Order: sequence, then structure tokens, then C-alpha cells
Amino acid sequence: MSDEPIDLAVALAGFDQLWSPRIVTRVNDYDVRIAKVAGEHVWHVHDHTDEFFLVLDGQLRIALRDGDDERAVVLPRGAVYVVPRGVPHRPSSEDGASILMFEPSGTSSVGDRHHEVPDHVDATTGHAL
Repeated sequence: MSDEPIDLAVALAGFDQLWSPRIVTRVNDYDVRIAKVAGEHVWHVHDHTDEFFLVLDGQLRIALRDGDDERAVVLPRGAVYVVPRGVPHRPSSEDGASILMFEPSGTSSVGDRHHEVPDHVDATTGHAL
């Protein structure tokens, strides 16, 4: 990890892979990750941790399931949302977005239970910048 300030715009310009997070830095035992997203991600669940999202650019939609009920939250640029542990969810972005996430180091971005991971997702625990 760098001991210098990190420009998130520069970091985001350094890769093109979708839904494949990059680890910007660490805070205690948590990764601070950025990702470019577009289209739909996979339905997944984090059994042991909440998941924090901050939209840096664009708009993110997060579909959430509670039993047979489904709802969605829409996050414009600058909005934050926490998906509670154990809640099935599927992030998506129709026009593309850049996001920042806090997750315990080593946490898979597709959670503990998930649908099949698409081939274009090249890392689920993040690449170092």
C-alpha cells in the first residue's frame, strides 16, 4: 500500500475490467476497493459482513431480496448505502458507474453464496493497485 495520497480518478483510469475491484488501501482489517461496473452483477449474499457502497461516478442500482419480496435502492453519484449481512443483493448499472467499497480484507465481492461468476470478472477479492 502506498504511503502517498491516492488520486481515485487516476486509479480508476488505470484499468478497464468490470466488476473486478482494485484495492486502493487498507484501514485496519478492511480493504478500501474501487471498481468500474456496468450491466448486472450476480445475485449474492455476504453471510458474515455488511457491504458498504459509495458511488463515485454514475448511478448504481442494488436489488435486494427479503424472502419472496424484492426491492431496489438507487444510488446517484455521491450516495452511500450499506447492504446488511445476510441480505441477497445484485448491484447493477445501466450506463456504468465507478464505486468505492469497504469490505474485510479477503472478502469475495460475490459473497459466500452466489450465482455463477461471469468470465469477465477476473478477481473477486481485489487486485492491488
